[in-house]
Amino acid sequence: MTSKSQTSSPATAPLAPDIADDRVTPFHVDGLDTRGRIVRLGATLDAVMAHHDYPAPVKRLLGEAVALTVLLGSTLKITGRFILQTRTDGPVDFLVVDFTAPHDVRAYARFDSGRLDALSDVERRDSGLLLGRGHLAMTIDQGLSVNRYQGVVALEGGGLEEAAHQYFTQSEQIPTRVRLAVAEEVHPGGAASSWRAGGLMAQFLPTEGGRIRPVDLHPGDAPEGTELPMADEDDAWMEAQSLVGTIEDLELVDAELSSERLLYRLFHERGVRVFDSEHIDARCSCSRDRVMEVLTNFSQEQRESLVEDGRITVTCEFCGRSYGFKAEEVINEEPPAPSGE
Repeated sequence: MTSKSQTSSPATAPLAPDIADDRVTPFHVDGLDTRGRIVRLGATLDAVMAHHDYPAPVKRLLGEAVALTVLLGSTLKITGRFILQTRTDGPVDFLVVDFTAPHDVRAYARFDSGRLDALSDVERRDSGLLLGRGHLAMTIDQGLSVNRYQGVVALEGGGLEEAAHQYFTQSEQIPTRVRLAVAEEVHPGGAASSWRAGGLMAQFLPTEGGRIRPVDLHPGDAPEGTELPMADEDDAWMEAQSLVGTIEDLELVDAELSSERLLYRLFHERGVRVFDSEHIDARCSCSRDRVMEVLTNFSQEQRESLVEDGRITVTCEFCGRSYGFKAEEVINEEPPAPSGE
C-alpha cells in the first residue's frame, strides 16, 4: 500500500495543537528510501466510540484498531472502503473498523464484560490478551465493478502491531514497521474523560527493487533442526526501523506535539518531507435504503420473525441510529434478483 502523490514540504515546524488532531499525514524520508503515514486522532475517536458504553480496555483496543485502519485505508488511491475485522476467542471477540476513502471512519466492538472484569489491571492493558487467538481480516472493497481483495492473518496472542507486520510480510511482501498508541485524557473538575490515538507506519520502498529481500515464511512442519532461511536487511531500512522504534507512546498521543514536529524529530537528519494532510471524520454510512436492502436479502421466514407489534426496527451497531418499518413494507418486498439476471 503506497501513499498518494501530493504537495510536499520539509517538516521543520509544528502546527498549532488545534489543527494537529484528526488528520493523517503522508511523509517520505529520501535518505532512507522510506515512506509512510502518521495519524493523530482526538475528537474523531471519541465520536466513533460515543454510541456505546465501552469499558476503558475496550476503548483502548478499539482506538488502536481505528488508528491502524486509518493508516492503511487512507492509502487507497480511489474511492473505496477498507475494512479491518477480527474474530477471536478473547474477551473482545469481535472488532470491526470500516474506513470509507478518503476520510470517513466508523467502528464497533463486541466483548464479554464478565471475562473483562476477571482480568487484572495489567492484563486489561494487554491488547494481545484481550484479543486472544483467531484471525484478522483486512478487506479492500472498491465497488461492484471490482473484485474485493482480502488478506487474512492469524492472531496468536499478539496485538495489532504484530498482526500488521505479519500481514505485510505475508500478503504484500513490503518491509513495514507500525507503531500504535492510545491514551485516556482525564480532564479536571470532574469533566468526562476523552480518548486520543496515534499511529505511524513506515515502509521501505527503494527505487531499486532488488534491495528488498523479504525473509521467507517459516517452513512450518519442516523437521526439527532445519536451518531457517535468513536475509540480510538493507542498511537504510535497518536505520529507519531503529528510528521508528524510538517513538514513545506519549509522543504519538501528545496534543501539544504536531505530526510534523514528531516526524522532524525522527528523520530530519535524513531529509524528511511531509505531504498534504487529510482530515478524518467519524461518519456512519448507514441509511434507511441500505437497511431495507439488507432486510430484503433475508428469507420470508426470517423477516416475519423480526416483526414486533406490527413493526420491524433495526438499530445500526456502528452509530446507534434506529430505523423503523411497517411490517408490510418489509415482508411484502421482493428480494433482489440474482446477479446476472
